[in-house]
Amino acid sequence: MMARETGILADRAISALFETGRLISERELDRDQIQPASLDLRLGGKAFRVRASFMPGPSHLVSDKLDRLSLHVIDLSEGAVLETGCVYIVPLMESLALPADMSASANPKSSTGRLDIFTRVITDYAQEFDKIPSGYSGPLYLEISPRTFPIVVRRGSRLSQIRFRVGQALLGEPELLKLHESETLVASKLPNVSGGGIALSIDLAGDKDGLIGYRGKHHTAVVDVDKKAQHDIYDFWEPLYSRGRNELILDPDEFYILVSREAVHVPPDYAAEMTPFDPLVGEFRVHYAGFFDPGFGHAPAGGRGSRAVLEVRSHEVPFILEDGQIVGRLVYEHMQEKPASLYGSGLGSNYQAQGLKLSKHFRI
Repeated sequence: MMARETGILADRAISALFETGRLISERELDRDQIQPASLDLRLGGKAFRVRASFMPGPSHLVSDKLDRLSLHVIDLSEGAVLETGCVYIVPLMESLALPADMSASANPKSSTGRLDIFTRVITDYAQEFDKIPSGYSGPLYLEISPRTFPIVVRRGSRLSQIRFRVGQALLGEPELLKLHESETLVASKLPNVSGGGIALSIDLAGDKDGLIGYRGKHHTAVVDVDKKAQHDIYDFWEPLYSRGRNELILDPDEFYILVSREAVHVPPDYAAEMTPFDPLVGEFRVHYAGFFDPGFGHAPAGGRGSRAVLEVRSHEVPFILEDGQIVGRLVYEHMQEKPASLYGSGLGSNYQAQGLKLSKHFRI
């Protein structure tokens, strides 16, 4: 099949960006750094603790602002603790020299979102977070603010990912409905397609034991972001169970891991993203980590029944969530071409065929 002129770049094309010098890195890529439709970004060797988050604006380099706002510099070469409630800026190993017709966007990795680590990519002259304009040439920085757990990071840790796109690749609502009819994007008899996306709702009925989710504990030990199955769940999380009412009151500024009612499917020629906050569905934010790769939930890639794990926070006021309530929307984009590897297929993907699942750092 011929590659489309517009669309999200697949793994082979991302690889080619390195070969042509459009994507530059301080050291060789990690073996598994290129994903089916994105590239993991790696932390550089130092973190700047800053007084506050900032936007560089159209006339400033990030380094100019760091000179003014930095409180101290932390060496990441041997690993360091980043504390909750603090804001850090870390220069990334990767930098860009994008062609004029190519833009990019960034998002936290799934595991980052599930640890309630707030991250945003910043560029020089940026007027938006996580958006890299067409033709951008320069360094990338990551703003990091752990919200619930203190974390250990080091040079080379991967908290964020970047997607590259040429032109406009978003599916309109008629196209989205047509794709759903042929491919079943969400397991719903009556899909709600509006606002440019397809709706996901919350499961508060729970599993066979009535487990509906987890709430993050405060004053815990640190989580090492690079170590799998390192921590006991119950040292960090309080399990939440349905008590027959199928509802949950979200307390302000508490962090919850919940799950969608619907299984989600991203066909191989498409990539999806969850819109992080929809004011039409209530005063809460769902899903910091919004990228769904081609092959997520795809049966031939071992993903039948994969549901969306949702990272949820209420703002300002307590908010009652009810079973089946819409909590977010998935938007779909065309890939330029089908990736060489799909999510889950031999990639050791952590969250294929998932139900309610905490990040890979915890063991039961």
